[in-house]
Amino acid sequence: MIGYYVHHQGKGHLHRARCVARHTRTPVTGLSSLPRPADWTGDWVRLPSDTGTGAGTAPADPTARGRLHWVPRHHPGLRARMAAVAAWIERTAPALLVSDVSVEVATLARLMGVPVAVSAMRGDRSDPAHRLAYDLADALLAPWPAELPEPGWPAAWRAKTEYTGAFSRHDGRPRPEGRPARPPEAREVVVLLGAGGTELTAARLSAAAEATPGWRWTVLGGPGEWTDDPWPLLCRADAVVTHAGQNAVAECAAARTPAVVVPQTRPHGEQLATARALAAGELATVRTHWPRPHEWPGLLDAAARRGGDRWRLWAPGDGAARAARLLDTLAAPAPALADPRREGTVCASP
Repeated sequence: MIGYYVHHQGKGHLHRARCVARHTRTPVTGLSSLPRPADWTGDWVRLPSDTGTGAGTAPADPTARGRLHWVPRHHPGLRARMAAVAAWIERTAPALLVSDVSVEVATLARLMGVPVAVSAMRGDRSDPAHRLAYDLADALLAPWPAELPEPGWPAAWRAKTEYTGAFSRHDGRPRPEGRPARPPEAREVVVLLGAGGTELTAARLSAAAEATPGWRWTVLGGPGEWTDDPWPLLCRADAVVTHAGQNAVAECAAARTPAVVVPQTRPHGEQLATARALAAGELATVRTHWPRPHEWPGLLDAAARRGGDRWRLWAPGDGAARAARLLDTLAAPAPALADPRREGTVCASP
């Protein structure tokens, strides 16, 4: 049995878990405060929420003096959440726990003697909490190519990293046949913002659209509309504008659609680090800040000219299967040690 902890922020953690679980031979149990996905075939443990501290109440020492990320003192939700994870481990004795992503859950599992695989993230992870999780992990799952590594990682982390390449729920999905009829001068751009929060305003998007009369803009997420299935829109778009979140970039890459990537502010500089890697690999048109309106015509034209073929480096299409193979290997029973007393030893007579 493999336990798979799924963080509740945004949609990316859940999408990754669903992708990997489809490929594992070992049964996988999801552990999350998110509701069970309709297509999840294994067990699902709904965890109590550990957010919130009550009206007007500040969390007490939530980082344990900077050693962890979220462990506020005397928090009933945290206590109930960790108790539920511990009870599941005690009840099922899992062979492996995957953390995507919680330092505290990874540490709890390892304290209970369970091997741990941690879903790695880009950015500066040199803080004590991340160092603890990455150090104790039996393996790190890096959803990016080995050709574009995260700089500055210790050798011990690199040695146990599986570079799967990016993967998404759309890998292997057929592209829609045909494209809607439109004048050759009318091109489409999709703005993919996702569900993890955005710094963009409707006013900025409107200004960009007004500055590019030859492009029709569709905004998904943020101030725009939400769709559970952006695949058809991504495939027919001439360009995508997105932030640098792992899942958003992976979905653009799966569609092989050229992109303009503008990273947003995230803890540990995660999106800035991803944007740097994309720029280094010449995979996308990258800007570190939202462009001014007059810049957008040139940026969209440059992205469209680049095309999407180089996305194959970032997302080869089998990343979830690679991750699953590693998890199955880690979860496999260890071979029994041979008893040297039974290895044909001849006892000399006294």
